[in-house]
Amino acid sequence: MQRAPMAEPVRIAMWSGPRNISTAMMRSFENRPDTSVVDEPFYAAFLAATGIDHPMREESLASQPTDPRIVVEQILGPVPEGRPIWYQKHMTHHMIIGFPRDWIVEMRNAFLIRAPEDVLISYVQKREEVTLDDIGFVSQREMFERESDRLGRTPPVVHANDVLADPRGTLVALCAALDIPFSDAMLAWPAGRRATDGAWAPVWYTSVERSTGFAPPRAPASYEQLPLNLQRIADAARPHYERLATFKLRGAT
Repeated sequence: MQRAPMAEPVRIAMWSGPRNISTAMMRSFENRPDTSVVDEPFYAAFLAATGIDHPMREESLASQPTDPRIVVEQILGPVPEGRPIWYQKHMTHHMIIGFPRDWIVEMRNAFLIRAPEDVLISYVQKREEVTLDDIGFVSQREMFERESDRLGRTPPVVHANDVLADPRGTLVALCAALDIPFSDAMLAWPAGRRATDGAWAPVWYTSVERSTGFAPPRAPASYEQLPLNLQRIADAARPHYERLATFKLRGAT
């Protein structure tokens, strides 16, 4: 008797900018028994190609392939531990000109957004130097528009504040949009660092390492409290953020 062919794994690419609960979302999916995760697989390739100075640069470069073509082979290859779902946390600003993008059509793509003011207030606590490119809003919109054109519909968009305010409802809606079942395991996880965390975790993941679930949303950052240089970046990022926010998922009840 012939065995039925194994189903293709579901590969989810969650596209975000920095300081956007993206690691908490990775924790949420990793806590599912059917899901493996990978943390920013293009980060070392991005650092090597741009020469940009980030905290723990050398450790990050040593931890991952610096050739983006090898990264693509890995993320299209076998899923770790043979699980049926592979959640991939990606940063939109890592996909610089010259990096292959044809692999994106093999993914179920989703977009995680957060208001520019909140991103900037959090980002400069870890790295004082920041530009519009560093926070990924322009590239995120570009990728969103390209995926919308390819699909003939808008891909799922989730707002960080909606996840924090209503984790169950928002994640139920996200899972439905990705055509995977929701799992209650996504709502809580053990505190601590993971073997799947990037080498940069000691700098960037302090809060999420203490977390055991999604914390309630904080009061939004005020535009007026930003210094002028950050206000200019927020102004430039806002139309890209607002474009995606128009299509954000509504939490399921």
